[in-house]
Amino acid sequence: MNDAPKSYQPINFAQKYGLFAEQWQPKVVAELNDYQFKLVRIEGDFVWHDHPDTDEAFIVLEGELRIDFRDGAVTVKPGEMFVVKQGVEHKPYAAGEVKMMLIEPRGVTNTGSAPGERTAQNDVWI
Repeated sequence: MNDAPKSYQPINFAQKYGLFAEQWQPKVVAELNDYQFKLVRIEGDFVWHDHPDTDEAFIVLEGELRIDFRDGAVTVKPGEMFVVKQGVEHKPYAAGEVKMMLIEPRGVTNTGSAPGERTAQNDVWI
């Protein structure tokens, strides 16, 4: 039996955001089974892409996110979330800086089916 005290600590989003400034580079803060919780800062336009094998959840913590689709758009405000279904082409956009959490399976590339200069390294933990 291990008598060492356990360290139970909540994940503090403000503290985690203080660890990075770069945009469009999701950082993993937790895992639940095979799903990762990622914090990211974004501003401006992303690339059109889809994720053929998974849904993607966007939870806005600060700022206002617009997710464009080929046939419309949705605006997600602080305290709101939106799930983009697998295979649906989309393009996130933020007029000012947005801080948000992404929830997606481990190993999902942020640019999905459209790799390029905005493709972030996977599994970067903070």
